[in-house]
Amino acid sequence: MKRLQFSWKYALIIGGIIMAAYLLMDFNSRVAEMHQFNTQKELVAATVTSLVIENLTLKTQIAEANSEEVVAKWAYQDGHMVRPGDVPVIPLPALQTTPVPTPTPRVTPAVVSNWQMWVYLFVDPQPANP
Repeated sequence: MKRLQFSWKYALIIGGIIMAAYLLMDFNSRVAEMHQFNTQKELVAATVTSLVIENLTLKTQIAEANSEEVVAKWAYQDGHMVRPGDVPVIPLPALQTTPVPTPTPRVTPAVVSNWQMWVYLFVDPQPANP
């Protein structure tokens, strides 16, 4: 039987191949993790951008709402407040009146004699349309 010879050269080559495979798998997992982090970074960047835009919009609305012109316009139109020298007009409800009921018309059935009923049952008395 032939005995295999142990050589440090082959052991180092096999060890190098195993180490290279391990490093390649580790590199692959790191690249996948980097791709996932880049996707999350883009999502967070988009969210931050939309929040900055919303913040600017809200600051603009606050500044506009606190301006003297807008406050005076709201108070005069929607707030029902008066300016100095104005005479407020308050509409009063109409005097209480009792509503007049409208009578409902009664439908009186047409009186049909007994012999006419028998004729309607056997013969169609409606005239033909031209």
